[in-house]
Amino acid sequence: MKILEIRAMRGPNYWSVRRHKLIVMKLDIQELEELPTNKIDGFADRLEAMFPSMYEHRCSEEKAGGFFQRVRLGTWMGHVIEHIALETQTLAGMEVGFGRTRSTSEEGVYNVVFAYMEEKVGIFAAKSAVRIADALVKGEHYDLSSDIQSMREIREDERLGPSTGSIVEEAASRGIPWIRLNRRSLVMLGYGINQKRIQATVSSQTSNIGVEIACDKEETKNLLDAAGVPVPKGYIIYDEEDLEDAVRKIGYPIVLKPVNGNHGRGATINISTWEEATEALTIAKRISRGVICEKFITGFDFRLLVINYKLIAAAKRTPACVMGDGKLTVQQLIDEVNTDPRRGYGHEKVLTAIKVDEMTLNILKERNIGLDDVLPKDETLYLKSTANLSTGGTATDVTDLVHPYNVFMAERIARIIGLDICGIDIMAPDLTTPIKENGGSILEVNAAPGFRMHIAPTEGLPRNVAEPVIDMLFPPGTSARIPIIAITGTNGKTTTTRLTAHIVKTMGHKVGFTTTDGIYIQNRMLQSGDCTGPVSAEFVLKDPSVDFAVLETARGGILRSGLGFSQCDIAIVTNVAADHLGLKDINSIEDMARVKGVVPESVRKDGTAILNADDDLVYAMREGLKCKVALFSLDENNPRIIEHCNAGGLATIVENGYVTVCKGNWKIRVDKVVNIPLTFSGKAVFNIQNILPAVLAGFIRGFKIEDMRLALETFIPSPTQTPGRMNMFQFRNFQVMVDYAHNSAGFNAIAKFLEKVEAKPKVGIIAGVGDRRDEDIVNLGKIAAQMFDEIIIRQDRNLRGRTEEEIIDFMLAGVKSIDPNKEVKVIRSEIEAINYAINNAQKGAFIVICSDVVPDALEQVMKFKEEEDKFELAPTDLPNIAK
Repeated sequence: MKILEIRAMRGPNYWSVRRHKLIVMKLDIQELEELPTNKIDGFADRLEAMFPSMYEHRCSEEKAGGFFQRVRLGTWMGHVIEHIALETQTLAGMEVGFGRTRSTSEEGVYNVVFAYMEEKVGIFAAKSAVRIADALVKGEHYDLSSDIQSMREIREDERLGPSTGSIVEEAASRGIPWIRLNRRSLVMLGYGINQKRIQATVSSQTSNIGVEIACDKEETKNLLDAAGVPVPKGYIIYDEEDLEDAVRKIGYPIVLKPVNGNHGRGATINISTWEEATEALTIAKRISRGVICEKFITGFDFRLLVINYKLIAAAKRTPACVMGDGKLTVQQLIDEVNTDPRRGYGHEKVLTAIKVDEMTLNILKERNIGLDDVLPKDETLYLKSTANLSTGGTATDVTDLVHPYNVFMAERIARIIGLDICGIDIMAPDLTTPIKENGGSILEVNAAPGFRMHIAPTEGLPRNVAEPVIDMLFPPGTSARIPIIAITGTNGKTTTTRLTAHIVKTMGHKVGFTTTDGIYIQNRMLQSGDCTGPVSAEFVLKDPSVDFAVLETARGGILRSGLGFSQCDIAIVTNVAADHLGLKDINSIEDMARVKGVVPESVRKDGTAILNADDDLVYAMREGLKCKVALFSLDENNPRIIEHCNAGGLATIVENGYVTVCKGNWKIRVDKVVNIPLTFSGKAVFNIQNILPAVLAGFIRGFKIEDMRLALETFIPSPTQTPGRMNMFQFRNFQVMVDYAHNSAGFNAIAKFLEKVEAKPKVGIIAGVGDRRDEDIVNLGKIAAQMFDEIIIRQDRNLRGRTEEEIIDFMLAGVKSIDPNKEVKVIRSEIEAINYAINNAQKGAFIVICSDVVPDALEQVMKFKEEEDKFELAPTDLPNIAK
């Protein structure tokens, strides 16, 4: 078997609009195409022996054991690999269940699709599943446990921590979109100007001064002490001489911890001898130069969590420990504790497995106990000096037991330090009485406190501590989103996107938009090139200055990794035509319609899908949509429009020479077609079709008719405003038009326009696109032969898998099949083709340049135009200047 390609879907996609996180593996099963599972001796037995838990896979049989039944009856290896990839992830602690396997047009080649939780784990699972299946076919041993452990390690390295993850989950449950900004814990919640950021449990609203104070343990203690908060007596020390002095003043037992430490790193507690103290000093100085030496307070370790200056949760923390039974060794007791199903690797479960590390060995050394020693019955041995869950500690929720005075104190401490989210560590006999009365002390205040002990305590009530964080960041009545208009289709996407963005900008919005020629933030191009995929969409949505996004959304990005947003407010589908067929297993126009249909399917329930009622495939997309639907048509008598409007629907049409909005049976005229520059006095019918959905989107957003009219009349087609979209240049004796038309639908639109243009001869500079089907390239030649008197065939810069000769031959074949005598020249360089056409232009000619690299073509034409417009003043024309 051979893996041909692995793609990771990250947003709504061709395979599932609801399930965003999918691996799509294109797999050639080679000779196994002739060997379904029932023809491979012993395969089913070996599969069941390796994966007994796969019995729960119901498959199409809709019952437990259904998949095993399919294997025994006979199924193909791609299907088996899908189930193995799902099961191995589940065994590694990432329960996923969605999968499907589909054959392609190539014999023996399948698209194996399955869900993932962490992308790199999903990719690993895909490769692992192929290796496992191969071993099962051959009857060879396979070390499954090694792969499972590798997946766990990748997950721990890649996943958001439990605290960040809980905040993200809470945001997602409220429909707040999020984007991870780095490999760690920096996450953006919301879009554009409404975004907030979190890093672990520090928010974009958290005071930097507060964090600085909390990170300086001595400064924290001084501020609290000055405010009358009980803190342990202590000093900052730098060496053994300081340590000796501090011990003399404080007396044993003591605690040593780094000034800049957190999460218990470098801290040692309950030090009662000089040898322990010097060793603890060495450990602490690995973290920071300054070390806090303070009195060890006896009692229990409590953590109070304050969010938005309100006490939210409290937990009693216990360090990792074992209790002796008089029979088992320390190591055996640790192993027994780790068999608790609640314990796992890293953060995968409620509790973390206890690991013997340097801290544990030091404690054992102090107690003169070895790992192989038997611990006396009922004796408790603490294995860590701190009570962190990440080192195997446990937590008990005590929120409901906190005395009102301690609640008041905790909230006051948060304000003294200036932290909107903080964890306050307290050592006290209990929290049911005021700590000022029971001898307790505040040990430290933590910025970025962990949430795990509260959201999943070992004992007691779990607390949704992420909820108040989201309440604080997005108070009731505030929005986390910005409006998103997503535009897709075969042709007209870019013009529709640019016009829509212009309309939105005219309304006073700060617009970010993406097109095939670049990313624009407030009309400034920040990136050039084809920017119609998910990465470009995220670029706009991440920009903190943008309050409205208009996103051109092409099929390439959808197939590559899905949409760059989870939902949009308005989707526009311009049309669906036969282009890019035969790529990425999209072999028919119906397949292409399903790809484009992902965009309207991603519209919010209260949003609107704007569909072309003149296009059967686009009109059919309305079926199954959960959002509202609006239509547009060039034909006011289109029965679909009439039926839709009679039912109270919204539409835009062209009637009596006007662009008109139909609201039910009421008509609202927006502007005369001939007054809109983009229509070229009504000649560019395809641009009228692009105007209709843009106007309808504006109307849905509540824009005033007079404001939209102004926007339409100030949107002037030009190299700056609409690069590569009918850019006209009037020379003295001829005209030149540069356009990005590159497929049959685009060529047909140009042909309709040229029918209304009075010019002779009409010259076309054209090229075929290498990644299209043979018949598509031939068809371009046929259309060109019908609309041009003279043809110049050039070559694209990127041949996309074909030779120049092959593309030229197909183009020539198309031309000659229509008119064997058509005048055709082959000039492979686009710039040389432009030079030839302009230098040899006849009077009255109309030259159409169908360009591959639009900026280069525009620059070359403008050079000729500037040269023609240039003149020099004769000496007699100079003014008489007094000397």
